[in-house]
Amino acid sequence: MTEARPMDAEDWEFWDTWMRAQRLLARELERGLQRDCDISKAEFSVLVTLWQAVGRELRVGELSESLGWDKSRVSHQLTRMEKRGLVKRTQYGADGRRAGIGLTSEGRRAAQSAILVHGGNIRRHFLDSLTPEQASAIRAWSEQTADRLEPH
Repeated sequence: MTEARPMDAEDWEFWDTWMRAQRLLARELERGLQRDCDISKAEFSVLVTLWQAVGRELRVGELSESLGWDKSRVSHQLTRMEKRGLVKRTQYGADGRRAGIGLTSEGRRAAQSAILVHGGNIRRHFLDSLTPEQASAIRAWSEQTADRLEPH
């Protein structure tokens, strides 16, 4: 392992600016979901994951894995969303013995609406401000970083 080069003042300033920009962007996008769709970021994550699943449902364990959340967090989130009528518990698989979770009709409507609204906010607050060169550099860096840090 090679020894890391110490960070200088300019490195720290760059890092702090990068982190601040991420926090501000995430905050604005979360506010948009709450304001325009009356859902939280966590609810959006669950809705979109189920929306993209075959049959619009998953086993709870699969949902947990897809989100990268522990099962306890998923369970609490699903309980709240079930009370709001966005998701429902299902029998999953051919034998029907595995606990699943699926979108209700209200959950499907909320997912469709939130995808459109959130996509518009991402475009307005992030994508539209980038030049093609900046977008290409950020994409390349993001892919490189994910490949390096994600477990294989």
